[in-house]
Amino acid sequence: MSKSSLIWLLATVLLMTVAPAQAQQLKKVPRVGYLAGTGPDAQAARIEAFRQALYSLGYVEGKNIVIEERYAGGKIDRRYALVADLLDIKVDVILTAGPGDTRAVKGATSTIPIVMAQDPDPVGSGFAASLARPGGNITGLSSLALEIGGKQLELLKEIVPRLARVAVLGLSSNPGTAQRKKEVELAAGAFGVGIQYLDVPDPKEVETVFQAARKWRADAVLALGSAVLFFQRTRVVELAAKSRLPAIYNVPEYVEAGGLMSYGANYTDLYRRAATYVDKILKGAKPGDLPVEQPMKFEFIVNLKSAKQIGLTIPPNVLVRADKVIR
Repeated sequence: MSKSSLIWLLATVLLMTVAPAQAQQLKKVPRVGYLAGTGPDAQAARIEAFRQALYSLGYVEGKNIVIEERYAGGKIDRRYALVADLLDIKVDVILTAGPGDTRAVKGATSTIPIVMAQDPDPVGSGFAASLARPGGNITGLSSLALEIGGKQLELLKEIVPRLARVAVLGLSSNPGTAQRKKEVELAAGAFGVGIQYLDVPDPKEVETVFQAARKWRADAVLALGSAVLFFQRTRVVELAAKSRLPAIYNVPEYVEAGGLMSYGANYTDLYRRAATYVDKILKGAKPGDLPVEQPMKFEFIVNLKSAKQIGLTIPPNVLVRADKVIR
């Protein structure tokens, strides 16, 4: 064998043995950022559902995917620094826990794909041109379904047969509030119930609105989705109990904090479905081409301890329909 042939053979062997190793080292493991304005405890079940759904799609954390979690812990302004951190580490897609988180990411990037785990009104929020064709770099799940407000009022009517006045708490500037209010008003008309809308723009107003509800002689309280109310949920449920007002909320965290009832979209299911969006985007799909989907599963939870505290008996026909009963 000639000297030149030997050199060529050795070079070929080296390329065959080294190149695959180098290719393996250079293969990029996708990084998924997760931004939540709350603390990790409030999101634990939801992010775990997202993880499990990714696992069922073939992703193993630390092997072929990395999840970078960032929590603002209720400090709203901190979200912007957390977003900057996620951009610095070059995540491939960002999952957001709510509209405030989505807005913070949207303001920082128009190129990195954003998947909304939930949003009460993606079109009204300016995150999607339409549910069918969102456009841009944002897609995901909507938590709004037209029947929720009517169902909440119906449940209040069933546990308080003489229900005549309901205080509705919310934040008027919140995306989706106008639509939810209209929905509740329509249902109230059908049930012959009067409603009083009480805006809660600041945590300091929580006690004031309950004072207003008592002065109006409300028979019950219906709380719309609101970050202000959610962050103050322990205080909200305490004031509802102190006022002896049956209350229904949109998410189970209120009931876990001592609230009476919750009915709304199953957020754990929304997070599971968010994993399919992340999977499609990592495989090359454009966020703007993926339709925003609405809730498919709903959740009704009752806290009998809270009912006993305010001297209320929950009818058996209501309890039997609950997905979960806290005793």
